[in-house]
Order: sequence, then C-alpha cells, then structure tokens
Amino acid sequence: MRSFLLIHLLIQVTTTFVQAQPNPAPRQPKIVVGITVDQMRQEYLYRFESKFGEGGFKRLMQKGFMLQNAHYNYMPTVTGAGHASIYTGTTPAIHGIIGNGWYERGIDRAVYCAGDDNVSTVGSTSVNPGKMSPNRMLTTSITDELKMATQKRAKVIGISMKDRGAILPAGHMGDAAYWYDGETGRMITSTYYMTKLPEWVERFNAQLLPDKYLNGSWYTVRPISEYTESGPDASPYEGQFANDKKTTFPYNLKELRKTNGNFELLSGTPFSNDYLTEFAVAAIDAEKLGADVWTDFLTLSYSAPDYVGHQFGPQSIEVQDIYLRLDKNIEDLLKKLDATVGPQNYLVFLTADHAVAEVPQLLIDNKVPAGYIRNAQLIAGLNDYLEPFFPGRKMVRIISNDQLFFSKDAFSTDPSKSGIELLMATELATRYLMQQDGIAQVIPWSVIRQGDFNEGSIKGMAIRGYHPKRSGDMTIVMEPAWFESGRIQGTTHGSPYIYDTHVPIIFFGDGVKPGRSVKYHTITDIAPTLSVLLKITFPNGCTGQPVGELFEK
Repeated sequence: MRSFLLIHLLIQVTTTFVQAQPNPAPRQPKIVVGITVDQMRQEYLYRFESKFGEGGFKRLMQKGFMLQNAHYNYMPTVTGAGHASIYTGTTPAIHGIIGNGWYERGIDRAVYCAGDDNVSTVGSTSVNPGKMSPNRMLTTSITDELKMATQKRAKVIGISMKDRGAILPAGHMGDAAYWYDGETGRMITSTYYMTKLPEWVERFNAQLLPDKYLNGSWYTVRPISEYTESGPDASPYEGQFANDKKTTFPYNLKELRKTNGNFELLSGTPFSNDYLTEFAVAAIDAEKLGADVWTDFLTLSYSAPDYVGHQFGPQSIEVQDIYLRLDKNIEDLLKKLDATVGPQNYLVFLTADHAVAEVPQLLIDNKVPAGYIRNAQLIAGLNDYLEPFFPGRKMVRIISNDQLFFSKDAFSTDPSKSGIELLMATELATRYLMQQDGIAQVIPWSVIRQGDFNEGSIKGMAIRGYHPKRSGDMTIVMEPAWFESGRIQGTTHGSPYIYDTHVPIIFFGDGVKPGRSVKYHTITDIAPTLSVLLKITFPNGCTGQPVGELFEK
C-alpha cells in the first residue's frame, strides 16, 4: 500500500512539474543573412537567367518567394538611403538618411551619411576611412530589434566594401561592421564597435588577397561570344579606367592598379565580390554565427555592381560578367550555410539598394528622349535671374540630392519681411526652373510639408524622401532619362522613375514557401516581414507592411 501511495505521489509531482514548465520558444532560424546588391535591376534576374548556374540566383528564385513588382517609394534612390530603408522599414522622411551625403544648412557644409568625427579608425594606418558610425540614422533597424529581443545575445555583423553598406544595416547595436579601406587593402572598422580588430580579421587581412586579385587580369567568365544579352564590348557609352585607352576585355589589373589608386581598384572589379564572400565565410566560422539557440544576423552588401554599373552602364558586357560571377558567389555562400547550420535552419533575403538608369546618350542616339543637366549651370542661371529682385544677394547656395537650398543669409533678418521674401524667391525660382529643359516638376517645401505621406504620385515620392530638418527648400524632379552629369559615358541612379525603383526582393529558407507575387510592394516591407518571421518588434519608425502573400496557406 505504501508503495502504491509513493508511486501515485511521484506521478502527481512529476505531472505538476511538467505542467509548470514554460512552453519552449518557437523555432527560429539560426541565422538571417541579408544580401543587398548595390545597383541591381529586377530585370537582370530575367535577362541573365539562362546564363546562371543552378545554385545561386536560380536557387533563390525557384525555391524562395520572389516579389516581382517591388519598388523604392521615395527619391533620391541612392546607396545610403537604400540600405537604411531596407533595414528600418521606413523612408528618409523618418530615418533621416536622405542621401549618401547632404548639405547641412546650420554648419554650411556637406556631411556624410555614416560620418562621425567622434570615432577613430581601427585596423588601418589610414585616418578618415574609419571615422564612421550609424549616428545619423534616426530610427532603429530590424537588426537593433533582434538585439533587443534577445537581450543582446544575438550576434549582428555588417560587411561591405562600402562603409555605409556595412554600418547602416548593422544598426545602432551591431556587434561589428567591417568595410574595405582602399588605401591599405584591408578590412577595417571604427572605435564605435571596438578598439582593435579581432584576431580572425587580422588573419584574414594578413592573406593580402587584394594584392593577389590585382596582380591578375579581368577576363570574362564565359566566352565573350556568349554574352548575347548585352551590347558590344567596344562601346562609346562606357567609361574608361584611368590611363586606359580602351573599354574592352581583358583588363590588365596589374598595370591598371598603378594609375587607379592601387588597392582602390579592387572595388571596381568582380574580385571584390569574391573578397567579400571569403570574408563572410570567415566571419561565419570565427564568430560561430548560427551555432547556438539565438538567431544571429549577417548583413552582406555587394558593392562591385555599382562601381562597374556607373562606369560601363546596364547594357555592357562588364555588368553581365559581374552578375554571372556574383551568381557563383551567392552559390558558395548558400553552400556554406547549408554545411554550417543546415539547409532548413537559415533565412536569407536578397534585394538591392536601388536600380539604375540607361545611359542617356545611348537613348538619344536611338531617338529616345533623354538628356543631361549641370547643377552648376542651373545655380548660376538662377542666381542671375533672381538678382534683379534681390540686388546684391546670391540667393541659391547649392543643389544637393535634387534639392535646392537657398543661402541661409539670403533673406532679411526682419521677420516681417523674411517670410514674404522666401515665398517670392520660391515662386520665382520655380518659374525659372520649370522653363529649363529636362525639369519635370519643382516641389516647394511648403507643398511637401502639407502633402500626404501615403500619396502614390511623384510628389509622394518627394514627400517620403524629404526630412524637414535635413532637406532643402524645394525638390527638383527631372524628366525621365535625364540626370545631372558632365559626361556622356556611364550612368547613375537617384530618380523616382521605375528604372531606378524596381528592384528584386526574394525571401528564401526557414519559414518561407516557394512562390511569386506580382502585387506592388515597397522596399519598406522587408523589415516588418522579417519581424513577423522572427516574432519580434517592428523597427520603431517602420511604415512598411508585412508581405501578406508570404504567410498565406
């Protein structure tokens, strides 16, 4: 009888103990990897698809969930603003990164989106390349929210050739951000993160990989006759490397590095993507990313497509070759994740920080409306036009990020007059600018201030890209296929038009079903979608919405 009572009591105690235990945490990916391709059109996935292997872009497209109608919803579409928008889930009007750099009226000089004079370089003898931090980004990022949700147990590391491409995605609370120093050929960081490089980074730098890459040549990865999706190799619309008289393959990097900044040349070649992928693999191993129960986050921004795209344009063989090689980099990275954490234990998303315009001169020569504008000429002409109305005053200070700034001392110090003068100058400037070829719209600050943040027009794009304390007195919108440049070779980005806004968004891996959607989505939808997948708080300035199709059964 005593034995029976003892067994019964033991069963009761055990049952009570089991019931008292909290439910296990929902299964989460061991690691999230955010891949941002600098200057990538959605159409590159279609145009180059037949030349891709099976394990890179095609694997993401076929086994992931792809948004085929994803766009930036503000202007200007540039690298700093793009990376911030991807990871904060909002636009420059809220996160404050209105460009790669911008004019600050209060101090009458330009500032850099990741610049920070209060920190120092770590890992290099160079001084300025390391004076960087996320201090100018005004909101949290998805990576910040992951750090807070895990009580800082999650590791967050940002990697890019460009400082801003590493720093802004890693957020304010990132454990580390590493970027390339073109002066020394090393991966570096700043005292915002640490006082010395980890041993694994020092070992990586000691391999002198940039030297090895730059002592070779850049040949096409496939026979050049197979690049039928691109224009001719010799093209008048392509820019040249310094002291190079041709724009055709192969490129002798050993010779070109002598007159193209030595180690700086690496960024403008596909081998910087190889270099970055090797660094990412080293980070996964050394930092043991994905090795414990806490989800880690690695942000990886490939910069070479932007450097090459600017120089050669989207119809060039050079750009296609970059993407064929990047396809292999992505395959290698996915294989590393398969081997390290297992195919079902990681989450990847791929997107771009902006797309790119066609070379205007190529369009002009093919009877398509396009053209070039020079800001210096606009400012000079506008100041001359305004001079009779405001004698002795230089009214326009600068045009920055398609925003015009009046000089801070241009108007009367008498409050009863200054407001009237500002209205008068704004109206006159608008009339003058609208008479210039290539300008489609001029949107004054007063109109932007009263506008609807959710408006879907070009004006809405300007509103979402306008920060009241950092932006100018009016936004200038050029006609499609027009941009500011003094040369007819190469191209750029930054406009509110579809060629600059339409970018890929692909989710792949843990918790993601294969599929595609042609519904309109914005770049700001990435962060809240990740928040739902990770079951954490949305970034604090988030204005995007989770991608509903991803969660439909």
